Amino acid sequence: MPLPSTLLIRSWVRALFVSLVVLSSPFTANAGDQLSSYLQKVQPSELFAGADSFGPPQGEPPIAPVLRNGAALGYAYLNSDFTASTGYSGKPIHIVVGITSAGVVSGIKLVDHKEPIVLIGIPQGRVVAALNSIIGKDLGRVAAGLDRPPQVDIVSGATVTVLVMGDSVIRSAVKLIRSHRLDTQQAAKTPATADIRSVDSAKSGVEDWQTLVGDGSIRSLRLTVGEVSEAFRTARQDAAANNPETTPDTERFIDLYVAPVSVPVIGRSLLGDALYDRLRSRLKPDQSAILVAGDGAYSFKGSGYVRGGIFDRIELVQDGQGVRFHDHDHTRIPTLAAAGAPKLREIALFQVPKDFTFDVTAPFELQLLVQRTMGAQKAVLPFNIGYSLPDIYVKVDRVNQTQPPATAASPQDVPAEATGSDIDNQLWITIWQSSRTKIAITLAAVLALTAIFFFQDWLVRRPKLFGYVRTGFLLFTLFWLGWYANAQLSVVNVLTFANAVVSGFNWQFFLAAPLIFLLWAAGAAALLFWGRGPFCGWLCPFGALQELTNNLAKKLGVPQVKLPWGLHERLWPVKYIVFLGLFGVSFYSMALAEQLSEIEPFKTAIILKFARQWPFVLFALSLLVAGLFVERFYCRYLCPLGAALAIPGRIRMFEWLKRWPECGSPCQRCAKECPVQAIHPEGQINVNECIYCMHCQELYQDDQRCPHMIQVRLKREKFMALSTPESRGETPAKKQRVEVTYKGAPIKKTETSSDQPA
Repeated sequence: MPLPSTLLIRSWVRALFVSLVVLSSPFTANAGDQLSSYLQKVQPSELFAGADSFGPPQGEPPIAPVLRNGAALGYAYLNSDFTASTGYSGKPIHIVVGITSAGVVSGIKLVDHKEPIVLIGIPQGRVVAALNSIIGKDLGRVAAGLDRPPQVDIVSGATVTVLVMGDSVIRSAVKLIRSHRLDTQQAAKTPATADIRSVDSAKSGVEDWQTLVGDGSIRSLRLTVGEVSEAFRTARQDAAANNPETTPDTERFIDLYVAPVSVPVIGRSLLGDALYDRLRSRLKPDQSAILVAGDGAYSFKGSGYVRGGIFDRIELVQDGQGVRFHDHDHTRIPTLAAAGAPKLREIALFQVPKDFTFDVTAPFELQLLVQRTMGAQKAVLPFNIGYSLPDIYVKVDRVNQTQPPATAASPQDVPAEATGSDIDNQLWITIWQSSRTKIAITLAAVLALTAIFFFQDWLVRRPKLFGYVRTGFLLFTLFWLGWYANAQLSVVNVLTFANAVVSGFNWQFFLAAPLIFLLWAAGAAALLFWGRGPFCGWLCPFGALQELTNNLAKKLGVPQVKLPWGLHERLWPVKYIVFLGLFGVSFYSMALAEQLSEIEPFKTAIILKFARQWPFVLFALSLLVAGLFVERFYCRYLCPLGAALAIPGRIRMFEWLKRWPECGSPCQRCAKECPVQAIHPEGQINVNECIYCMHCQELYQDDQRCPHMIQVRLKREKFMALSTPESRGETPAKKQRVEVTYKGAPIKKTETSSDQPA
């Protein structure tokens, strides 16, 4: 019969979970009202350049027209209305997406989320920048099965969150496109024929500077200092207008030139044959390159690209979408090859990024952002150079739009590796398929560790070999599993799992991080056999970092501090108190629990590799310094993840750590030498605190250090010295006659012992 206290605890836990289920029941608003409320947090121009308003939401799930002067540029919708977008917090991630009627994503705005990794630790700007890699992608081709779904950029430390965000945007857009709600009006306006424009690669030759300027191959913007000051004044930025770069006002501010040098005639004329051929070898099919040159008091390059790798004073704009160039897109050109070209202070060759949809035959603009700094304030004003490729470089093909082109007749005509069927797969399947190598290495490591545990008796009898094996495995755990693969488990994983069980469990989300899932599965299985030791002692990258640095400290002579048993025993519960506090807070606010879980230095030391704000780095380094004097200081007294694993670890079914009757009384050697003081003075091992380093098992087998084994060895040696083979039951050897001959004549007879029994 259970004790009254046990019944009380069970009743309390049952009541707690019932109340949590009730409190966590979803109270979702009407989808249309939800979209309308989130649109209030978005400026129309954030989704479509030049847009000024939203139309009323229409349909179910709702989409809202995005308007400019009353004309629709496209639509806005909420990703969570169309597809699952549950993040690590267990709550949906809400993103407003702008999409054209042709299915091209034009803008993305993260409007609401509860993702803990983004609220603290990972700057939201990095996550948004990774998500923005979808902008400009033609998801209409993905929906038709002609292209693979685009991949978002990965942010270290927030991989799952970014993948969930990107996947929800892509899936929701594809679902909307396949519903044909975007193209109903467009289909009615589609003409029977259309002109397909492309660069005429057959046209060749070289032109001089004046010819290129005269026929529009090169476009320019010329400004004086006075004209720029007047523009600031018109924009009511008088402080900037009164702070010119130089005087007088007639001084040249900038002469800016732009030309698409991926067009053969323009490129060979401005770059020369050698540089143009080198450029063409670097460009992908249908990728373009732009030459920008300038002279005057103002630099179009600025210094931003030196600090952050981005040219923040110019932007390439087409169809309302813009892209800024990075340093890896840039090549410095010392001089122009065209005859009669002026000597210009700055000449830059930019490759248009492959992920930016750009048609060199369609009109585009180069936007110059003029910046004037007044003390701590900065004023910015845009000036645009419009460009249209002259018709002499363009080839026009007319196609019949009433019949589909042969190349797009059906998805079956497209090579299997180019199809977009991946969008119909669940996100976790795609992730696992792309992580085969990492998964194989992780599984091999888990199997190797399992073999180490199953054959531990054989290994610990060979201490030197076992030392190499353990050190090698810890190095693998730290460098590959931790710093390379970022497979560091956290108490946040435990809290997320508990919240998911209460609020609606979904395996797909947990499967989205293959290595984390595999480690959890391995850790859960290990709890049945060995408790928390396999993970904490072997598979935790931060634990490996602590042990390796402590080993180095010992070799350098750093004194080791051994806490008195009474103090040590009272510090054990601290980590359990920390875990229970985080566990309770997580049901109130997962975001708050994530912030409080910064007591774990894992994110700082392993995931972000100390590239973080100084308070976090100082805290992590302080724990490592403490671990130089007290081995695994953090694991022993503060780690909430260790506490979370120790609690279910009590259900283990086997006792693999062997003890002699003399252990603890009178022998204390194992207790004194245990690296984490997990052995009580009475001799028993506290498996909740044991990291399974197997040092005690080495002593258990050692007849030179273990008192019990020493006595066994001495008794055996004494017995061997005082006994005879006959008294030990050994059979005496049989005598054999051996005759030695020389040239057929016997010369000597001897008797020898045979190895065979008589």
